[in-house]
Amino acid sequence: MRPGIRASAGDEQITISVAIVGSGPAGFYTAEALLRSDADVAIDIVERLPTPFGLIRAGVAPDHEKTRNVSRSYAATAAEDAVRFFGNVEVGKDVTIAELQEMYDAVVLAVGAPKDRKLGIPGEDKGNVFGSADFVGWYNGHPDFRNLDPDLNIDAVAVIGVGNVAIDIARILVRTGGRLDQTDIADHAKAAVTSASITDVYLFGRRGPVEAKFTNVELREMGALTLADPVVDADQIPAEVTGDWSDRDRRLRERNLATLREFAARPRGQKPKQVHFVFCAAPVEILGGDTVTGLRLERTRVESGRAVGTGETFDVSCGLVIPAIGYASHPIPGVPFNADRGRIECQDGRVAPGLYAVGWAKRGPTGVIGTNKPDGKQAAAQILEDIAAGSKPGRDALEAALAAKGVRWVSWEDWQKIDAAEQRAAQDGSPRRKFTTIAEMISILD
Repeated sequence: MRPGIRASAGDEQITISVAIVGSGPAGFYTAEALLRSDADVAIDIVERLPTPFGLIRAGVAPDHEKTRNVSRSYAATAAEDAVRFFGNVEVGKDVTIAELQEMYDAVVLAVGAPKDRKLGIPGEDKGNVFGSADFVGWYNGHPDFRNLDPDLNIDAVAVIGVGNVAIDIARILVRTGGRLDQTDIADHAKAAVTSASITDVYLFGRRGPVEAKFTNVELREMGALTLADPVVDADQIPAEVTGDWSDRDRRLRERNLATLREFAARPRGQKPKQVHFVFCAAPVEILGGDTVTGLRLERTRVESGRAVGTGETFDVSCGLVIPAIGYASHPIPGVPFNADRGRIECQDGRVAPGLYAVGWAKRGPTGVIGTNKPDGKQAAAQILEDIAAGSKPGRDALEAALAAKGVRWVSWEDWQKIDAAEQRAAQDGSPRRKFTTIAEMISILD
């Protein structure tokens, strides 16, 4: 029997109907694993935006186009007969989780972690302070952040965090206009970045360079920028990696230290901009009136892998602060939620009978794109273990409910039209010109 083709044994419906909420990597890996099983499944991917791929489209840095090529395999999954895409459908507004559970044999929550974690310090509500999820969404053309409007007519930026997201932000802020022309960065962001007066970007880490979470590939990229020099204080770089690390983790950290030593040995002032790596510095207050004018930090030392304050503080002048300290999921009505960990409460992915979680919504915002693949395989195995045969209407019920509410959902064929229109609008060697509002996207179809 071909997947997704309904069959019956008497009055019993045996196709297993699965709804996957969210169309990022975790959702597509779950769909792929279900398709590769021997089960007869019909899979519907429900996405709030008209566009698929989640953080592949809205989170990966625009100058890392090769990283986005993974979306080709997701597109192949979406084109399977057993799969339907329901874009522009907001769960909680257009359909509830409880309604999906009534319609489908299994519901998989692949909603990611789109919410910025807060610093929890005075002043973070000032103007020109933006979380990394919001800021990255702004320059990647996410409709939610189209009107963020950060002021980049400033001298210095403070990025709090030393992971790959923090490095991505710093790199984009000092990119040349020519290099950005070759990316799909949103037009409004490219205009703001290329006309910005920024000369200094600071990356602050609470702990030392050994504990930093950036990968060596991302770090080395900072040494090849046309307009900016990486600046590192050699005194902050330890002679060796100490601590309880696996052999693999120790090697990765040794590579980072070697790269940082090379940065520290470079002459300064060779380029018009500088990216400063500052370790053992914990933010304690964002300074200024209505708008940020500086950042106060406390010097720390690392004890047993933790940052311990020394009581000594220092100030850095800056006109923009971007915390990049992690993400959290949004609570979903009717779904148990662990507020402390910022993720859905579950037992190894099982939330409730017929309800599952995958990806960052399940385990928190850790790992890289491929880290979500085992989650998808596990969720598929759990579904097939828990549900031997389907008994619910699935897709037919969802289409009827959305039609009754007048919801204009976007099919996979619709998305392909939007995709083609974005590519046709590309200029200056960029792969596409993104539509940054839902109204623009729907207008292509209507």
